[in-house]
Amino acid sequence: MAATGSPTAPVLPTAPPKKPLPAGRPREWYETHNRQLKAMRIAIALLNTGIYTPQQARNRTISAIAARIGVHPPSKATCALVRNLLPRH
Repeated sequence: MAATGSPTAPVLPTAPPKKPLPAGRPREWYETHNRQLKAMRIAIALLNTGIYTPQQARNRTISAIAARIGVHPPSKATCALVRNLLPRH
């Protein structure tokens, strides 16, 4: 049976509720940890929208996806991390 109507936009993940991080670690650990979580969220959203390779994921595209899923604008370091998470073909 054929589907009718227009195709729907891909469902993008939203940020999960935040849990407190363990105390007593150096500040750099928290910054790295949060950057990695943010990069993973953005990478998953990119994959859901059809961007599968690092060459397709420019900083502007990554920032636009971050805004769509409700994540603060990523830094250049976070954009680079997102590209590293995407599979290379």
